[in-house]
Amino acid sequence: MSEVFDDGSIDAGYGPHPDDVLADRPVKGRGAVSNRAGRFEPRGALAADDGWGEGEDPDFPPAKLRTTLGVDAARTVITRNQSPDVPFDRSINPYRGCEHGCVYCFARPTHAYYGLSPGLDFESKLFWKPGAPDLLAKELSKKSYKPAPIAIGTNTDPYQPAERETLAMRRILEVLAAFNHPVTIVTKSALILRDLDILAPMAEKNLVHATLSVTTLDRRLANAMEPRASTPARRLEAIRGLAAAGVPTATLVAPIIPGLTCHESEAILKAAAEAGAGSAGYVMLRLPLEIADLFEEWLEAHAPERKERVLNHVRAMRGGALYDSAWGTRMTGAGAYAETIRQRFALARRRLGLDKRSLSLDCSRFSRPPTAGDQMALF
Repeated sequence: MSEVFDDGSIDAGYGPHPDDVLADRPVKGRGAVSNRAGRFEPRGALAADDGWGEGEDPDFPPAKLRTTLGVDAARTVITRNQSPDVPFDRSINPYRGCEHGCVYCFARPTHAYYGLSPGLDFESKLFWKPGAPDLLAKELSKKSYKPAPIAIGTNTDPYQPAERETLAMRRILEVLAAFNHPVTIVTKSALILRDLDILAPMAEKNLVHATLSVTTLDRRLANAMEPRASTPARRLEAIRGLAAAGVPTATLVAPIIPGLTCHESEAILKAAAEAGAGSAGYVMLRLPLEIADLFEEWLEAHAPERKERVLNHVRAMRGGALYDSAWGTRMTGAGAYAETIRQRFALARRRLGLDKRSLSLDCSRFSRPPTAGDQMALF
């Protein structure tokens, strides 16, 4: 049972500090192999094996790495962006860091801004925003606010394991529903089904669209690559449950990893269509900043025979580098290999009818609910 403190922080278990974990040795239930320092730190250190073989004796297995959840005392909750290659201009992130532990997560480098590692720290030292619902209601109540769909889950997952205890995402949805405000959700968790009592009525008003991200249908690979996310089968069940409740649902094949998961795209789309998804998209593997080293470590630990093949394909799509941040291609890559992936995906999506549903949501219903002390209208 997690220990919850008065300030809202949570200690979700017991175990070693991330810096005590041996480098290059996978940690059960975690995605990153090491806890290498972020790019802003003047010095870095990695725990090294002293030869005693700690944890190799079955009678004395290594302790599980604990998860802690601190408080993010943010003053605002809606984040704005002007990126030309994402279909939204505002988003909400109930959490910083993500316990799902997806090794490829492009949000990992943000932990470096707080003096933490994008490695194991990112998935074990988390922060949440207890005041997010009240802040959101305050921001939506401003006379100057103009509604447009708010994206949730575009940075860290709003339905990661901590959500079972904090209910942060659920409380945010309650506020959005009260204001009739449109929202789009991206997640890798079947926990989203918990909130069908909110999402289904919103869907009847065309106020919500949900997307389940599926990287692979191989449960063993998913367990190594995104260890605390819902299994692929559970994500497909979530698509089925959402669609049955009338919630418009899509699948996002993200990321497509060349040489590792690229052959699965058609199978993922077929499974998602059969589950009730109405549309689909994809994102090519991105390896900015510290993620490149973390992903190379992961390949060496979990798929050493494919490491060079995967990295060579990545370089072929990124102009010879492991990452290219250019607008328009950072999500899809460039070159012959990337074009082959694009054409295959487009053909499968069209054949399965996953290219027809629009993401257009209704902003005209937006209204500020009355609060205590408001004067009632005469007419």
